[in-house]
Amino acid sequence: MALLTLLNVSKDFDGIKAVDDVSFTVDRGEVVGFLGPNGAGKSTTMRMITQYFEPDAGEIQFDGRPLEEVGLEAKRNIGYLPENNPIYGDMLTADYLGFVAQLRELRGSTARAAIDQAVQRTDIADVFYRPIGTLSKGYRQRVGLAQAILHSPDLLILDEPTEGLDPNQRVEIRRLISELGRERTVVLSTHVLPEVQHMCTRLLVIHEGGIAADGSVDELTAKAAGAVQISVEVQGEGVAEAIGAMAGVQHVEPERAADGRTGLMVTTDGSADIRPEIFDSAKAKGWVLYELHQETRSLEELFRQLTSSEAA
Repeated sequence: MALLTLLNVSKDFDGIKAVDDVSFTVDRGEVVGFLGPNGAGKSTTMRMITQYFEPDAGEIQFDGRPLEEVGLEAKRNIGYLPENNPIYGDMLTADYLGFVAQLRELRGSTARAAIDQAVQRTDIADVFYRPIGTLSKGYRQRVGLAQAILHSPDLLILDEPTEGLDPNQRVEIRRLISELGRERTVVLSTHVLPEVQHMCTRLLVIHEGGIAADGSVDELTAKAAGAVQISVEVQGEGVAEAIGAMAGVQHVEPERAADGRTGLMVTTDGSADIRPEIFDSAKAKGWVLYELHQETRSLEELFRQLTSSEAA
């Protein structure tokens, strides 16, 4: 049974449809990336899952039961880090986590053990007795993650968890989320495409309020249509001209030339795989072939195809 299920969920704001007939399931143990352009409906969907908003239509189920039947029970088993991370800058980290523990109905030794574990998992012991307002953005995000996991939820909802972080901080937060994903189910939204490949086992693409794609990163990028790039490194005469004349080749871009070799990036229309033809030409013309491989289709390409105005 899926841990989270959305069935034909919709949400309007002043006549504008933010989420339109969205359906998907999330199984236990998955780390699902929720990807889409700004205004696509990611945050609205997450807020409905966490019961900040009620859907106008459709149903959301947690562990097989409708949210309206198990509202408080579901809240006890969901951790949420909103995009704006609403922590209290005037509070010490220790006091803030103690406050969240009270909200989560944790008391006494149970609360202390939960705080200790969250502090250890998010590596914020060095700032435990410092005011949150004095912390770096990276540490504030860690404090936000600590409050989200404090009650050991089954499901973590993370909305843009690396927004505004520098590259080093992004790496640290990605590592932490990847570790958390080994123990619990995670749904995270982001518009930073490489993060999806680093952290997620599955990808949901949302566009104009609807689900545009659902599958693993490898499955979805393999479906990306359009131009294909092939990297070639060869030693011989007339290589660029011969490859450029092959059917389906759109462009041949010299990349490097060293030790008598020619490096090329060949762009084709994707109608056929020309690598066997390049290999046969190398044999026939006496070329020495050092490299011949097709570049992996990128998540960026898939994203553009699914969310462009033409696709819409």
